[in-house]
Amino acid sequence: MPHLTKRSKSLLAAAALLATAAALPGCGSGADRPEARGSQAAVPVSVPKKAAPAGLPGMPPVLDPKDVYAADRPGKLSPVVKGFPSRVYVPNTLSNTVSVIDPKTYKVIETIPVGVQPQHVVPSWDLKTLWVNNNRGHTLTPIDPATGTRGKDVEVHDPYNLYFTPNGKYAVVMASLDRELVFRDPHTMERRHTEPVTCYGVNHADFSADGRYFIVSCEFSGELLKVDTERMKVVGQQKLPFQGAMPQDVKVSPDGKTFYVADMMAHGVWVLDGDSFAIPRLLPTGKGAHGLYVSRDSKEMYIPNRGEGSISVFDFARNRLTKKWWLPDGGSPDMGGVSADGKVLWLSGRYDSEVYAIDTTTGKQLARIPVGGGPHGLAVYPQPGRYSLGHTGVFR
Repeated sequence: MPHLTKRSKSLLAAAALLATAAALPGCGSGADRPEARGSQAAVPVSVPKKAAPAGLPGMPPVLDPKDVYAADRPGKLSPVVKGFPSRVYVPNTLSNTVSVIDPKTYKVIETIPVGVQPQHVVPSWDLKTLWVNNNRGHTLTPIDPATGTRGKDVEVHDPYNLYFTPNGKYAVVMASLDRELVFRDPHTMERRHTEPVTCYGVNHADFSADGRYFIVSCEFSGELLKVDTERMKVVGQQKLPFQGAMPQDVKVSPDGKTFYVADMMAHGVWVLDGDSFAIPRLLPTGKGAHGLYVSRDSKEMYIPNRGEGSISVFDFARNRLTKKWWLPDGGSPDMGGVSADGKVLWLSGRYDSEVYAIDTTTGKQLARIPVGGGPHGLAVYPQPGRYSLGHTGVFR
């Protein structure tokens, strides 16, 4: 090795030090990051997925996004109702009474006097009370389902039907002749907000899966409304494409994507996309289609055709009607509900002063029970579910 001067040795040491520094990874300064040096190298960016719309504030979470009725399976009785006796409560509009039927014996065991023209028996959101809608008496009669005792009437004007918002914050009175949706305290029934409507005969409704809106049928003007639940405002309105349409019961599909609306003059069920609120299509079922009831396994929907004494059965998965059951000796099957075990469909015979019990497996009539005049929106109680949306028992 040639002899190195003191200056040469110093230069070599400095070069070695620089080479060592260049080989070390950068720590903390950021000077060596590509973006810090002006490099165009791609930097991974986390793009958040589009979040699903939040549910109505305060609403119990949906158990299964593919089935809004997941809480309604046989035997899934809430602790609130487990001790209640099984009964069928039948409001008789012409007799101003409620007939109470024991479903085990198919016998009327009690007749309760109520107000003028009772239309529906409605389970409260918290499942503790049954409200009888005395439409022309302008009252609600509370019944304790634990004891069957009648409470003191509550003054409520024009209560044709009654629903509850999915979060339990409000009761919603369908004031048919007043042409109003009246949001009330769910316990005291004190008025909180009145939403006037321009259609005639608001009567039935059901809520979207997230509870953010509900669809309302207007019986006398053949229209549908879309209502924002939280704002308590009508946000959509349309006339059904059928001359003389008379929409009745409303029910959302298990997956929450489709609304079905029975129409007693179009003799079928309207199939509606609730989100877009586009013009619906008609599915013919039978003369005087009136009620809509989902089976306990969420696979089928029962559609009583009041004008011909039949029940059509719709299969959700197949998206078509699969069966039709006829009542022996005819009848006028109207409103009702499914037994807690899912084995019996109970329907009022509106024009025949009777109630029908129908086997949901075979369609066979199990019983035909005489009741008061003009039986209408009967309630089977108790039923599975965490809370009630109202009407004759819509549970989630």
